[in-house]
Amino acid sequence: MRQIAFREALREAMSEEMRRDNKVFLMGEEVAEYNGAYKVSQGMLDEFGAKRVIDTPISELGFAAIGVGAAQKGLRPIVEFMTWNFAALALDQILNTASKMLAMSGGQVGCPIVFRGPNGSAGQLGAQHSTAFESYYANIPGLKVVSVSNPYDAKGLLKSAIRDNDPVIFMESEVMYGDKGDVPEEEYLIPIGKCDVKRQGTDVTIVSYNKMMKVALGAAEELAKEGVSAEVIDLRTIRPLDWETILESVKKTNRLVIVEEQWPMCSVSSEIAYRIQKEGFDYLDAPVRRITSADAPMHYAPNLVAMYLPDVTRTVKLVKEVMYQVK
Repeated sequence: MRQIAFREALREAMSEEMRRDNKVFLMGEEVAEYNGAYKVSQGMLDEFGAKRVIDTPISELGFAAIGVGAAQKGLRPIVEFMTWNFAALALDQILNTASKMLAMSGGQVGCPIVFRGPNGSAGQLGAQHSTAFESYYANIPGLKVVSVSNPYDAKGLLKSAIRDNDPVIFMESEVMYGDKGDVPEEEYLIPIGKCDVKRQGTDVTIVSYNKMMKVALGAAEELAKEGVSAEVIDLRTIRPLDWETILESVKKTNRLVIVEEQWPMCSVSSEIAYRIQKEGFDYLDAPVRRITSADAPMHYAPNLVAMYLPDVTRTVKLVKEVMYQVK
């Protein structure tokens, strides 16, 4: 098993699928001549040429519309947004066309397209470049939403997303592109819609996704030093949501803490908490608890950034609360 960077895993996924299927192509701002804003598409223009790795103007609505139209005509576009914060400009095409076309056409016209790029905060980038969007898109029927935390999952799930016949929202993170992890040489796919238990435990279940998995796993390490065994689950897919795996874990641990970068109102954790209390109320020994970003825009000052995002210390404290070790 070799170790490669997150960006390399994404590049391998796209390149392998483009070699496999000549209907797959990549488009977005600076993906070609500049080798990608985050160097995810480095070298792809040289291999596949300008007809399949396409630089676009700075017009998210425009190039998203081109991608949606191409998908409806039988191609399989990968549309890269430089950040999901900018993709708000393309929401009309994603919400009103890509997600609804199969239903509106009575199953006659599909839209096999992947919209991908970095999501959420990346340090001191200010309020307009720091929003996490999983719950926004997960609220739209007709879309699948994937949010990955490591190179192995990124490659396997992106390959599955490119082959999927539905529109897929694929969310990464700027601060993880350089992270390295084990990725097999041989081809593999990861099914969309399945959680992954990253760490086994018996005392409490911690659920997270994307870069907040680092917080969840870090908290589990700290808790283990104090004799608390935390089971850590990576959602990987937000829609469809694999709440059954979470429920099975809660049946064992009887406690649930959710860590996410979303704002608290109408978030992914809100849906998980509802599902688990509905289906697993009798297994819970404490209320479902969560730690989210602050219910405010994320400001530039580093002290406010630190207060805004979930961290290991506060997650550990929350776990102790659901175990009635502290108040």
